[in-house]
Amino acid sequence: MAVAVIMEFKGATLAQYDQVIEKMNLTKGGPGPAGALGHWVAATDDGLLVTDLWQSREQYEAFARDQIGPYSAEAGIPEQPKVTYLDVHNYFTPGADA
Repeated sequence: MAVAVIMEFKGATLAQYDQVIEKMNLTKGGPGPAGALGHWVAATDDGLLVTDLWQSREQYEAFARDQIGPYSAEAGIPEQPKVTYLDVHNYFTPGADA
């Protein structure tokens, strides 16, 4: 079952986010990692809000353990994110034929 993952990074900056994305060898607007269905990020008054859509919670958790956590620490992000999981009832795939 698809899962929405909402990550709130208190004290993080967009510059730090860009460093993490570079370390993951991902590019803005490009394809995501295996298992990821969608992603967006925005600055908030006190940090960053990252919202992902994954094929499963297990795929996200493995990616978070292996890449998000270590690379966020390397970029100097001060805290682990507050993470919220939501079971997804439906989602749309851009560019998919109807």
